[in-house]
Amino acid sequence: MPTNIAIDGPAGAGKSTIAKRVAKELSFIYVDTGAMYRAMALYLLKHEIPMEDAEAIAESCQDASISIRYKNGEQQVILNGENVTALLRAEEVGNMASVSSANPSVRKKLVSLQQELAASADVVMDGRDIGTVVLPDANVKIYLTASSRTRAMRRYQELQQKGETCDLDAIEADIKERDYRDMHREISPLRQAEDAVLVDSSEMTIQEVCDAIIAVYEEKK
Repeated sequence: MPTNIAIDGPAGAGKSTIAKRVAKELSFIYVDTGAMYRAMALYLLKHEIPMEDAEAIAESCQDASISIRYKNGEQQVILNGENVTALLRAEEVGNMASVSSANPSVRKKLVSLQQELAASADVVMDGRDIGTVVLPDANVKIYLTASSRTRAMRRYQELQQKGETCDLDAIEADIKERDYRDMHREISPLRQAEDAVLVDSSEMTIQEVCDAIIAVYEEKK
């Protein structure tokens, strides 16, 4: 039976970075849920579904089949049998994804596809509601967090490296506001599952966080 590791947590906690590395170290599949939402957006664009037509989006999304596989260590997103990885970063795809991802039917369809993936392979999946909604029976559940100041500093340093001017206090305020929205949204709010292990990465390196998660996995094997 496949092993599933669910990693949830607030924005900027490093979930994707950690999930990818844990998956690589364990030879699991990292399920990039964001890429799946982009693939769905691409499907809707290919079928010329208007962004503002919520009913058409809800109906059309039912015919999309999306999965993730790896070849030579590289992630491939497969949409109805076609590798569409190279098409997912287009601006129009991102714009459609931001709208379609809020559609309850799209969300329901993608959760179903994510659950199918998890039922067929060892996976690491990260997000806001993986352990509570998408994979409630995951073998390992992690709630990865860090202080708002730590998360703001990480973002601040990223932006500075890109040569962008930014304000640390403003970034932290944005993070706190996003935390509030994520925790109080009507559908699948961000929260720590009762059986999730809390990992605070504020004073930890990436490798230390990965080691901590793998230790939980080894303990539960």
